[in-house]
Amino acid sequence: MSTGPDGPDTTPTAFRSGFACIVGRPNAGKSTLTNAIVGQKVAITSGRPQTTRHVIRGVVHRPDAQLVLVDTPGLHRPRTLLGERLNDLVRDTLTEVDVVVFCIPADQRVGPGDRFIAQQLAELGGRESTPVVAVATKADTVGKGRLAEHLLAIAELGEWADVVPVSAVEGYQVDTLLDVLVGHLPEGPALYPDGELTDEPEAVMVAELVREAALEGVRDELPHSLAVVVDEIVPREARDGSDGRPPMLDVRVHLFVERDSQKAIVIGKGGSRLREVGTTARRGIEALLGAKVYLDLHVKVAKDWQRDPKQLRRLGF
Repeated sequence: MSTGPDGPDTTPTAFRSGFACIVGRPNAGKSTLTNAIVGQKVAITSGRPQTTRHVIRGVVHRPDAQLVLVDTPGLHRPRTLLGERLNDLVRDTLTEVDVVVFCIPADQRVGPGDRFIAQQLAELGGRESTPVVAVATKADTVGKGRLAEHLLAIAELGEWADVVPVSAVEGYQVDTLLDVLVGHLPEGPALYPDGELTDEPEAVMVAELVREAALEGVRDELPHSLAVVVDEIVPREARDGSDGRPPMLDVRVHLFVERDSQKAIVIGKGGSRLREVGTTARRGIEALLGAKVYLDLHVKVAKDWQRDPKQLRRLGF
């Protein structure tokens, strides 16, 4: 409530709603930032580049606003047909949002990848029609002097609506960034029901949880070559004399890699690695679906699928 010349202004603040797109080069902290702002895990995170393959929407509910966060694959110079399609996905998303969040990690110098994205934003007309907020992610990983140097480098990279340093891991300035983003949204009604955190289908979220578990602790070449497809999520029929507990769900999932050597990495010696993947993924899936899960994982080779249009379609890209 504000105060006017005749006393307190009791006019309620107009409700704002809209979409924010998060972009940045691979491994710039986009998914971690999405999860921190939403307050719950809706995007998978990994230390490996190019983890996100789907546009994940996280919905932030506030008394004065509703912000829908769109997390995208990292914009990069594409080397494969998959890379080109991921870039197209980002560009299409950029044209449909109210504010763009450009993540530039503080633990690395501003480099060619950041300059490439800044150029792409300029060519898309993002700076003219859509405000771009530059965010120095991973601010907790560097000292104050280095952070100040990084913020100056970001300022020289383009003309941004705002520049905000943030640590998604420690929560530093996450609320400040949220206030800044809400300030760029148009006035309008809520877009999603109260309490809804994401509009992604359950199968997509399950696939992402399996993919995240499979990417932990494996070689750098695997993330680009791993695709996950959920075949089915079905309730297991209750036996006679059921004790009334929620039924168990059978979740069948295929993991696709491009080479036999990669299949061996995912499965591990005697299947040990795949069992670890299943155990880790199942915990997340049970929390997501609210039921006990029997997770059935299978690893298949789809040779050079990243360069094959027919296989890309079959795998959902």
